[in-house]
Amino acid sequence: MKHVRLFAVSGLMLILSAAALAQAVPDSRGQIGLSFAPVVRQTAPAVVNIYTRRVVKAAASPLLADPFFRRFFGDMVPHGMPQDRVQRSLGSGVVVAADGTVVTNHHVIKGADEVTVVLADRREFEARVVGSDERSDLAVLKVEPPRGETLPVLPMGDSDALEVGDLVIAIGNPFGVGQTVTSGIVSALARTNVGITDFRSFIQTDAAINPGNSGGALVDMGGRLIGINTAIYSKDGGSNGIGFAIPTSLVRSVLASITQTGRVVRPWLGASGQAVTGELAQALKLPRPVGILINGVHRDGPAAKAGLKVGDVVSAVNGREVDDPEGLRFRLATLAPGAEAILTVMRDGAEKRLTVRLTAPPETPPRDITEIGGPNPVSGATIANLSPALAEEIGADGTASGVVILRIRRGSVAHRLQLQPGDIILRINDRPVAAVADARRLLAGEARLWRVTISRDGETHTLQVGG
Repeated sequence: MKHVRLFAVSGLMLILSAAALAQAVPDSRGQIGLSFAPVVRQTAPAVVNIYTRRVVKAAASPLLADPFFRRFFGDMVPHGMPQDRVQRSLGSGVVVAADGTVVTNHHVIKGADEVTVVLADRREFEARVVGSDERSDLAVLKVEPPRGETLPVLPMGDSDALEVGDLVIAIGNPFGVGQTVTSGIVSALARTNVGITDFRSFIQTDAAINPGNSGGALVDMGGRLIGINTAIYSKDGGSNGIGFAIPTSLVRSVLASITQTGRVVRPWLGASGQAVTGELAQALKLPRPVGILINGVHRDGPAAKAGLKVGDVVSAVNGREVDDPEGLRFRLATLAPGAEAILTVMRDGAEKRLTVRLTAPPETPPRDITEIGGPNPVSGATIANLSPALAEEIGADGTASGVVILRIRRGSVAHRLQLQPGDIILRINDRPVAAVADARRLLAGEARLWRVTISRDGETHTLQVGG
């Protein structure tokens, strides 16, 4: 279970309409005594425990590589020397298809050598990892039950149909005590400021979620899966009434992509922007702060072909309102390459609708991945040409171009000068860098004074070495 820092809330005001009261408040003793048991009986069998095993290689002494010592010990590990150890962890998962397809969190199975799925009826199966996606924190497993045996399945519901205040049930294996059911309500929707994954639009609930619940089910009162439990706000690792689940609208698209290709291929819009603040809304003469102000459009991307322009404000995707870049990224991630998206756009005070046919991000230009060596400030950095496909993989701006740093070798010159993965090299000694070939050529020479200009998190920095 992932944990993020707990923030205090000073006050809360709740206003209920007469219609909401009539719909939600029990009006008889019989209604107050209603039970979740029928929903639990229907759904709990499809929620599984997941146990992982990982062998951690211990660092061997360099003496064992010495021929003198190997004459005595050979490949044997002397008493007292570090040995490999086994790490075990647990989580939860959900059977979503009768063929044995199980959905869980990426962080539940990350780095595992063996994965075991245990059903509520105690049947155990070895699981194969079909695919895993760190950016959405989702993974797909496959188990093969013996011929004639069937698996319980939890059908997926529509997370977009949820409303704040709806009753929900969380099912998982907290702290390894065994399958546990907790109930609560949907506290909030489309939480994008949590910072748990790259695609942030979480269902927030007060149903108790604890370590071990990761990958478990968030279920509605119709017995449908509407979210995969993934994180909590916590100071001590325990539940404080604020938990987050990945909506099934995203789960469904990631599941389809991994099942078909073994990996996640997300659609590319070819546009980027910033959230519309109150100040921007006034300057743009908008009735309220909503949407994303577009400040970058890739000239060959789907957005440009659909007519989207710098200065437009995108307020909705397929009728679903978006308030910030994270919300826009999430809405697009729920679609597949080749799908059409209808963007609601404000331009010059008028509302327009643009139909965008999304595509897979192209591998243009080729990456040309290169590790830089030699006496220069970028030595030890691995660089590549930034294509839309690479930008999607590393979470960079899909409209950016140029040369990006992918990795930094620890202890290298680039590491000591605090260059970072994700930095885009703009200029070397005041000469523009448009491709890896430019960087190689400019870094191959000798210089008494080096000036390297980079872009990091939208800001430009110049590093000066020597002189």
